[in-house]
Amino acid sequence: MRALFLLLLVTASLSAQEAPTVQTNQTSAPDINAMILSEVARIPEGGKYAANRYAILQLQSTAHFEKGKFFTIPDAPFPSFCSGATYLIFIRVLEDLRRMDAVKLEPATLSQLIIRGQPDGAGIWGRWNANGPGTARLFHELGLGRNFTDYAKARPGDFLKIFWTEEVGKKERGHSVIYLGRETVDGVEQVKFWSSNIPDGYGTKSVPRSKIAHAIFSRLEKPERLNRIGSIPATDPYLGSLLEVESSIAEAGRKSGI
Repeated sequence: MRALFLLLLVTASLSAQEAPTVQTNQTSAPDINAMILSEVARIPEGGKYAANRYAILQLQSTAHFEKGKFFTIPDAPFPSFCSGATYLIFIRVLEDLRRMDAVKLEPATLSQLIIRGQPDGAGIWGRWNANGPGTARLFHELGLGRNFTDYAKARPGDFLKIFWTEEVGKKERGHSVIYLGRETVDGVEQVKFWSSNIPDGYGTKSVPRSKIAHAIFSRLEKPERLNRIGSIPATDPYLGSLLEVESSIAEAGRKSGI
């Protein structure tokens, strides 16, 4: 009787070991910040900073749309400017997400992403390229992700608008960048970022945090909500006015949902 019990116990144990493991079909959401950093690493350094018509034409030729896809990696560095640099990364990551089948963008949305010389505040590119909180305002209008000002909450790969002074709008001095983190150099806290920087163009740069008057971070979390672009005004009157009108960091925060 004892022998039979032991035989049954061993048989049950072997059956349990041979039973296949059940695999769940759960996939984690892509780490968009990590994808942004990967795309940053692919951009050739240099090319010089230039905010002129030639730089815009170069941007349009590089960020071109062909056969349903965006091609946004320059073969060589060329004259560029900050909002154009960060927009290249933005649409390249969108293309990566589409290729992974992690996001589906409607044809009308893809058309809106194309750079056609839109004025400030108009469409997606015109919002991104505007003075003030262009990227943050776009993210807030469409619900693309959170906007915030706390460095402690920031992650490398967040989009960041730097305001060098208290001025927002007509007299603004700002910089559109991708945040890379903070570091301490000779006892001074530095903010590290990637963009098209004066004077060298594409590359990384660190500045003392004390030189930044204000910072608005934007984290891309819901890129599929770009499909809402047809539900908002063709031109954002606030962003569209900032070449001629003065604003404030408080108003910029309110317009960004902060």
